[in-house]
Amino acid sequence: MLYSIIIGGLAGWLAGNLMKGGGYGLLKNIILGIIGGLLGGWLFNKLGVSILNGILGDLLEGVIGAVIIMSIAGAIKK
Repeated sequence: MLYSIIIGGLAGWLAGNLMKGGGYGLLKNIILGIIGGLLGGWLFNKLGVSILNGILGDLLEGVIGAVIIMSIAGAIKK
């Protein structure tokens, strides 16, 4: 559980830096990263795709999931 929170937090921070406009601020980026990490893990599992094994793979899945979540949140916000 703690591992997922840490990886999700890092993923949210990275996704916030990748997104146009810098994301939603540090705390919201971390929260969206945790949610995005869950989404990314679920999505890649359903697709039967494995990017990398270990921490780096989990982080990459989390960043992709967080970018998706932040994009959806940005579309809703407008």
